[in-house]
Parts: sequence; structure tokens; C-alpha cells
Amino acid sequence: MNIHEAYRYAIACPTSMGVRITPAERMAVHNSNHFYMQATSAESNVLNVSSSLGKQCLVLTRFVEGSPIAEFLKAQLRSRNIAYEGPDIPQGGPWGFRHQFNIADSGFGLRAPRVWNDRAGEVGRTLSARDFDLERIFRKEKVAVLHLSGLIAAMSPETTETCLKLADYAKSCGSLVSFDLNYRATFWKGRETELREAFHRIASVADILIGNEEDFQLCLGFEGPEAGGKNLSGKIDRFREMIDRVREKYPQAKMYATTLRQVVSANEHLWGALLWANGQWYTEEPRSIPVMDRIGGGDGFSGGVLYGVLQNWDPEKCLQFGWASGVLAASSLNDYAEPADEKQIWDIYAGNARVQR
Repeated sequence: MNIHEAYRYAIACPTSMGVRITPAERMAVHNSNHFYMQATSAESNVLNVSSSLGKQCLVLTRFVEGSPIAEFLKAQLRSRNIAYEGPDIPQGGPWGFRHQFNIADSGFGLRAPRVWNDRAGEVGRTLSARDFDLERIFRKEKVAVLHLSGLIAAMSPETTETCLKLADYAKSCGSLVSFDLNYRATFWKGRETELREAFHRIASVADILIGNEEDFQLCLGFEGPEAGGKNLSGKIDRFREMIDRVREKYPQAKMYATTLRQVVSANEHLWGALLWANGQWYTEEPRSIPVMDRIGGGDGFSGGVLYGVLQNWDPEKCLQFGWASGVLAASSLNDYAEPADEKQIWDIYAGNARVQR
């Protein structure tokens, strides 16, 4: 894939930042009184692999003016080597705007993780492309990859329009466009026809498409058999067959990828991945991995794959790095992968957990 020879930002993304609070010691939410708080969004989590490894990344968002939560978010992004742009919006009183709260526990054993999203009044839902100097960011400073997620693209009519404008503008400036379909039924309710068309428009300019079999069916309208059972080999076959049809409709995309996950318990998953590029399939067969907190594994995978693209690695190496970045995210209480260096990722891939002194 052709990447700008010189760019200020490796990856940029529109997003709605919020906080995630999780109980200490893997307790459940309803019977805990000690919680860990972190800055979060699916899109910024993808950026975190590249930002941790020294590449400057950029979040495009909105903040609540004067909010201590907004200041917390900004400080956390700065500490993660992620720049941010976007206006501070007046709160409008105690019933006005705020940042989302994602309240979740990690589960344990056969007690499944539970997630409760509290997003009423979320300031990020009002995001607009007019908030940003697109000519400066994309044409003068340059962005190697614009990453879009189906979560921000479906959050509101405003964010949908923002993602459409960003995708078209970034493409016209020579940036690669990455699109993780990331279907959420609650976001789509009552907007199915509108969002199907919007997702088709974004997918039509995307260079990299990421999503599971159900994402392609529900977001882009591809027919396919109902997913069922725990047979991952059957899932691999179904996904490959579907992407053969997806490529006919979106031939401009140069890479298609998905993760494979089978839940054994909250503490153990079978984790694999698939990637199509250069006319062939690359496969990471599912392996058993220990899980500290499963949230963010898919974002870690996407972030690892994009880092490989930025490094101009061959597709198989991108897939391997993405697989191991997802494992790293699942080994942390944070919902993003934060590698110390490339070696840490490659050691995970090799299964080398020996102490390093």
C-alpha cells in the first residue's frame, strides 16, 4: 500500500472519548466499592499500539468545557503519545453535555464479563467535520492512515456525516483509510437504511476493511449462513467465502482482516486471526491465551495490523503482530495494548514468557 513518504501523524481518528471504570480484583460491579478508571474509546485504543512505539497519532474529538473528566482524558492522551484536536463545548448546566461512562467488570472463570454503557448527553455525539482544519491536518501536515470505526460512524447522524466527510477528504489527500465495521445493534436501531448506505460509502473508499462475518452481513448487507456453534474451523471457512464476495463489491480494498475468538472461560480464550492481502489468505490458527480483561483485544489486533502497514511489512508479519498485540491488550486491565517495544510483541507471538533481566 502506498503511504505518504513524510507525514506528521501516523494514524488519525474521529472519536468520542470517555472513561471506563472497572472493579478492583476482578470483582463484579454490583458488589464492589473500589474501581479503576481509565480514558477510553475504541478508536483511540487502536492508535495506542503505534503511539506506544513512537509514532505520533491524533484524536479528533470534542470535550466538555471546564469538566475535570475532560482534563483527565486530555492528560491520559498526552501520556499515551496521542495528540488531540477539537473544541471545548459548554456543558449547558448539570443536565447538559458530558463524557460517556463505560462501567464494566472483567468476569472470572465461568462468571462472564458484564458491560454497562451510560452515554446520555455524550458530547462526542455532536462531533462535526467543521471542528477541524482538514486542509492543514490532511493536506499540509499529512496523515498516513485515517482509522474509522463503526461505533463512531453509527453513534449519531452528526458523527455519521463527520466520518463520511473525513473519509472522502482523507482519501483525496492520499491517506489510507482503515474501516473497522464494529456493528452495535443499539446504535443501529431505527437507522438501518441510513447507516447501511453510509457504511457502504465508507467501505467504497477504504483500503483496509476489518470485521467479523456478522459485521459484513449486518453493516453491508451481505448474505451468509447464521453463525453457530463453537467450531472455529467452520467460522474460518464461512469468513473466507464471504470475503470472496465482499471483494467483488469493494475491489479497491487491499486488505481484509478479522479476529477469531472462542471463549473457554473469562480467564481463557482461543484466539486466532485471518487476513487477506495480495491475492492470498494468511491465517493465525487459534491458540489458547490467558485473559486478564478481554475488552480491547480486537482494537489491539487492529492497532497491531496498522502498525505493520505503517512499517511496510509483508501481510503475514502484519497479521502476526496484530494477533500478538491483541494478546497484549487482553493481558492488561487497560482496554488498549501498550507495548514497551516491538520485542515484547514478538516475544508474545513466539510464546516466550521467560523473565527478561
